[in-house]
Amino acid sequence: MVATGSLSSKNPGSISELLDHGFHPGSLLNNFDYWDYVVPEPNLNEVIFEETTCQSLVKMLENCLSKSKQTKLGCSRVLVPEKLTQRIAQDVLRLSSTEPCGLRGCVMHVNLEIENVCKKLDKIVCDSSVVPTFELTLVFKQENCSWTSFRDFFFSRGRFSSGLRRTLILSSGFRLVKKKLYSLIGTTVIEEC
Repeated sequence: MVATGSLSSKNPGSISELLDHGFHPGSLLNNFDYWDYVVPEPNLNEVIFEETTCQSLVKMLENCLSKSKQTKLGCSRVLVPEKLTQRIAQDVLRLSSTEPCGLRGCVMHVNLEIENVCKKLDKIVCDSSVVPTFELTLVFKQENCSWTSFRDFFFSRGRFSSGLRRTLILSSGFRLVKKKLYSLIGTTVIEEC
């Protein structure tokens, strides 16, 4: 029997139906009291910790892109879709949740795919005091936007011909590859988002 909101009303039909099936009002209340103790309350400290960890991971990714834009990408600006780094950070946390050391045991290789060629941007070590237990390879993708190459063609002909005038636009899609470092079966998980 499933208890519904209609059973809490003082409807004599509902109460007599319960009594006909052998339920006492006291036993029904005891069952609900039992579940109050079994179902855990959400731990606010864990929620706050996960949000803080997610935000610091977002900052690491943004710093990686910022450092790479002039040194490895040769551009002046990198345009990142809204919430892209947030989505990536949440996926990284989800993939690290099953690992023995969690995110602390992660080494992340950050790459950018431009015209089917992967360019290495950076390596992020989440906690250098922990021996890595898994690697993540993050592949950002460039947005295929024809007008940006057309615009860059015009800017390269004028007085704005500096090599650092190019703007790189990232796609909202990315790829995460997880490789366990200490596993007998050597599992690799590939997620395309």
